[in-house]
Amino acid sequence: MLAAHALVDGCDSPALRELAGLPRGSDPDEIRERYVRALHELGIPLPDEETAGRLLLVDLASALTRGELSPVEVAGRLSMTVAARTPQETRFLSVAAHYSPWMPPHELPAWETALHTTAHTLTTSTPPDPLIPDATD
Repeated sequence: MLAAHALVDGCDSPALRELAGLPRGSDPDEIRERYVRALHELGIPLPDEETAGRLLLVDLASALTRGELSPVEVAGRLSMTVAARTPQETRFLSVAAHYSPWMPPHELPAWETALHTTAHTLTTSTPPDPLIPDATD
């Protein structure tokens, strides 16, 4: 879907069109190959692993604050191998890591509130990055 959104936003390349046309559940290696090729065709550098992880943190925090993802969805999409460099990134990752499907129901509202709070702090303290299409939307 990100490829389709990029096309709608005016980005275009042969690999991006191919990527947008792939069905859900496509082979991850095929998706990655087209993704890397699309970035190359568009002149966008592929971020290193640390940068990609940090961008993921901001992207997930932004999606949570916009209501596009639930707190549980955010926790499920985070890898604990993601590096955090700033205090805001560290706090967001730390709060997200506290989620467990076995969390007692009475603890869930406080965890969700803390995750929303740290997501808001992260998104408002992080300047837009050229590698993320308008992360502050």
